[in-house]
Amino acid sequence: MSEQPRRRPASGGKPAKPYRRPKKDPVRILAFEALRAVDERDAYANLVLPPLLRKARQDENFQARDAALATELVYGTLRRQGTYDAIISACIDRPLREVDPPVLDVLSLGAHQLLGTRIPAHAAVSASVELARVVLGDGRAKFVNAVLRKIAAHDLDGWLELVAPPYDKDPEDHLAVVHSHPRWVVSALWDSLGGGRAGIEDLLEADNERPEVTLVARPGRATTQELVDAVGADSVLPGRWSPYAVRLAEGGEPGAIEAVREGRAGVQDEGSQLVAMALAAAPVEGRDERWLDGCAGPGGKAALLGALAAQRGAFLLASEKQPHRARLVERALTGNPSPYQVIAADGTRPPWRPGSFDRVLMDVPCTGLGALRRRPEARWRRRPEDLDGFAPLQRALLREALSAVRVGGVVGYATCSPHLAETRVVVDDVLRGRGGAPVEAELVDARPYLPGVPALGEGPDIQLWPHLHGTDAMYLALLRRTG
Repeated sequence: MSEQPRRRPASGGKPAKPYRRPKKDPVRILAFEALRAVDERDAYANLVLPPLLRKARQDENFQARDAALATELVYGTLRRQGTYDAIISACIDRPLREVDPPVLDVLSLGAHQLLGTRIPAHAAVSASVELARVVLGDGRAKFVNAVLRKIAAHDLDGWLELVAPPYDKDPEDHLAVVHSHPRWVVSALWDSLGGGRAGIEDLLEADNERPEVTLVARPGRATTQELVDAVGADSVLPGRWSPYAVRLAEGGEPGAIEAVREGRAGVQDEGSQLVAMALAAAPVEGRDERWLDGCAGPGGKAALLGALAAQRGAFLLASEKQPHRARLVERALTGNPSPYQVIAADGTRPPWRPGSFDRVLMDVPCTGLGALRRRPEARWRRRPEDLDGFAPLQRALLREALSAVRVGGVVGYATCSPHLAETRVVVDDVLRGRGGAPVEAELVDARPYLPGVPALGEGPDIQLWPHLHGTDAMYLALLRRTG
């Protein structure tokens, strides 16, 4: 006869229920660990998640669908953090800042399962409470249970009607809550678009969509057909605009593709491919033998430029200030058939002589507001004052790029941000000599060098958009040195 579990007496003389150990759910524990790393270490989810998934796959019971769910929970929670914060705030009796961050992570994960997935409400609450018991303890799990039951009372649309300010009273605050962007980012993106409500809402919605995995077949080293054959025709889509692009329809594992492992192909957004292609296509006056990538880390654009340079017998110098990022550039260029060199150097105090190059790409450090689809946590880390920190560096790098190119050569100034303070304002200030000596250069209309790409505006510079082009919001200005 089996021994019965002991029951502790409860008040009133009734026996208490036997203690039940919480069920450990590896998927939700993994998602929680990723969110904690993002919060505690300022890590990026796209860097934290892959090693966690690799470790989890060592367990044969951890399936592909588990990895997909963990990825959705992490990225979905980060993208919708602002919206979920507003909803959670409405369900508790204290300021959100007084909730311990680990508790808030569990609540946000639960809110996303309730409001952003097809997981049934009872399963979402139950799984979140079990997670809370494992990582927080039974006491705080009761708090999690109470809050999530309140959240379960409405769907997402119902909650937005309750917590979002009316559009006609405060349109920016309304959009910030509904589309989960900081208000200052909504304002900046709206200014950059220069359009009506439809444009900004389309952009904000695109920022919250999962981006496709896009590959680049580096010309002369791999072909798109090779990538299609490696993945399977049913699992890929052609690039929208770049002849070197292939899109993975179901995400997939790029590292399993031989051409990617060998560096003949890589993972690269089409926006980045288009920037490199436009710089390579713009005509220069005279020779075309020496190219420079002045901010080359981590090496994606340098690898594509190197492949394009090889087709013309041109030399590429790839420069990156940070030594560890310069090593990444070296790895990306390994095997490139064209002569190239990688150096660790500060682009604002370069070792090369003025007028040494025929083409120069300067993809400057920026706020990264154009890649919020890929790094959703960046929207919550950036502050308006960050622009002041980047501004002097961006201007200095563009001035040095224009100094490095010879008369008749071309410079490409690029950022992964659509913020006007990082794009047109920088270019205009440098050309007009604000903060330094005027530069003898002229803007070149970049639009003809992206044939087939629609909605490029009035020029001469180019702003790509997630909702219009399916790319990151890359900016490019082409400038020709005139004297």
